[in-house]
Amino acid sequence: MSKATVSEAQKAEAKAPEQLLRADNLVAGYVPGVNILQECSIEVAKGELVGIIGPNGAGKSTLLKALFGLVKIHSGTVTLEGDDITGMKANRLVERGVGFVPQNNNVFPSLTVEENMRMGVFLRPKTFKERFEFITDLFPTLGERRSQRAGAMSGGERQMVAMARALMMNPSVLLLDEPSAGLSPVRQDETFLRTRMINKAGVSVIMVEQNARRCLQICDRGYVLDQGRDAHTGTGRELQADPKVISLYLGTLAEDVNKAS
Repeated sequence: MSKATVSEAQKAEAKAPEQLLRADNLVAGYVPGVNILQECSIEVAKGELVGIIGPNGAGKSTLLKALFGLVKIHSGTVTLEGDDITGMKANRLVERGVGFVPQNNNVFPSLTVEENMRMGVFLRPKTFKERFEFITDLFPTLGERRSQRAGAMSGGERQMVAMARALMMNPSVLLLDEPSAGLSPVRQDETFLRTRMINKAGVSVIMVEQNARRCLQICDRGYVLDQGRDAHTGTGRELQADPKVISLYLGTLAEDVNKAS
C-alpha cells in the first residue's frame, strides 16, 4: 500500500463517526426453538439517527426488545461502546445509558407529567431538577402541563411524555418502537420532528417505524428488515430511491417517488 493510500485510509477512518451500539448476528425469539431474529446485525454511531423499516412480522420490534434485554438472545452479541451488554437486564441498561420507549403502555396515566418524569429518574433522584429543566427546554409544553395527569392528554402528548421520561436518565442512545403508531397525520409529523430534535440534542436514536416514507426522510441511515434479517441498508435517501426496496417493502412510497420526480 502506498503512502498516499495509507494517508487516504487514515483520513477516512478519522472522519468515520464513532460507533456507539452494535448488534452482530442476533438470533432471538420469545419461545424456545422459535426465533424471530435470524442473524440480524445493525449498528448506530454517536449522534446518528437510524431508522428500521420492513413488513409486518419482520422482527422490527423484537429487535429493539432484544437490544433492551426484554427478549432472550440465543446467539450473537450486543455491544455498547465496545462493552458486551448481550442479555443485560433492562434496569442495568438504563444505568448504562440505553433508553427505551415501547409502543404501548408507555406512560403512567394516573400520574402527572412531573410524577412521570420523577419515575424516569428514580435511579438518580438528585438529578431531577437538572434533567427536568433540560426536558422542558426541549418540550416547553411539558413544563406548562407539569401538574396534568398523563392519562388526560392526547395520544401525541402522551407520546411526548413517554419520550421525555426516557430522556430523564440522560441516555446516549434512545430506542423508539413505532412512536407514530395510532396518531393522526398532524401528530405523526410532530412526533417525527420531536425525534429529530432529540437527536440534534446529542442523543443517538434507533427508531422502528411503519411510516417508512417519513422515517427515511429524517434518518441518517436505515435498515430494511425481512424475515428477521437485515435485508438492505443505506442512507435514508438511498433507500427511498432504491427501486428494489420501493417495490418490495415500501408499497405506496413508489407512487410518492414517481410524483416527486
